[in-house]
Amino acid sequence: MVRFTKKYGHGLVILIYSIIYLILFAYLENRTVYGYHVVDTVFDDHIPFCEFFIVPYLLWFPYMISTVLYFIFWNDNKREYYQLILNLMMGMTVFLIVSYIYPNVLHLRPTEFPRDNIFTDAVRWLYRTDTPTNVLPSIHVFNSLAIHMSLTNCEALRDRKGIRRASLVLTVLIILSTMFLKQHSVIDVCLGSTLALFGHLFFYPQKAHESSRRRVAVAGNGKGKRRHF
Repeated sequence: MVRFTKKYGHGLVILIYSIIYLILFAYLENRTVYGYHVVDTVFDDHIPFCEFFIVPYLLWFPYMISTVLYFIFWNDNKREYYQLILNLMMGMTVFLIVSYIYPNVLHLRPTEFPRDNIFTDAVRWLYRTDTPTNVLPSIHVFNSLAIHMSLTNCEALRDRKGIRRASLVLTVLIILSTMFLKQHSVIDVCLGSTLALFGHLFFYPQKAHESSRRRVAVAGNGKGKRRHF
């Protein structure tokens, strides 16, 4: 037991934070609020409801949990683990603060579904269990991008292109699902993405610098080329 705690005790950090987060989130969801700020946008009216996106939306949970478990139990690089969980904790804390000082709500959910199938049944269950309040910025979006960043910046997975590509596809589908299921508005997604960009620049500064340097080098090589006729 002592050996296990010594080797994997760092995993308690995210476990303890998750418990605190869920308690605070439950408080925010159940407190008395006398006025919510509506965060719908005109762009949301042009996005159709599509119940099939419930699949990637729900895959967010195993995607996030399995990645965190990987960095706790199978990746020996503790620096990468702390980069991930501190990034997650930063974004989720910002979300809690915003929800407390700026209570927000969406009025996007359809009252009737265009089709009746197992996917719409799953969406009905989602609507019953998750209120349309406290949606800004989207944690579904932020956490998906933070998880993807951790995988693409993981040295042990540097040559595992299949994992990185699958992560990218799933991340994109999860982000789209938040809008096609009317769980989040465009502004929620944009602010969640912006927060994730800040997290990348702050927690992966070396990677961000390398990416910027590569873009400059590519641009320079492009300008240096001459066309011969």
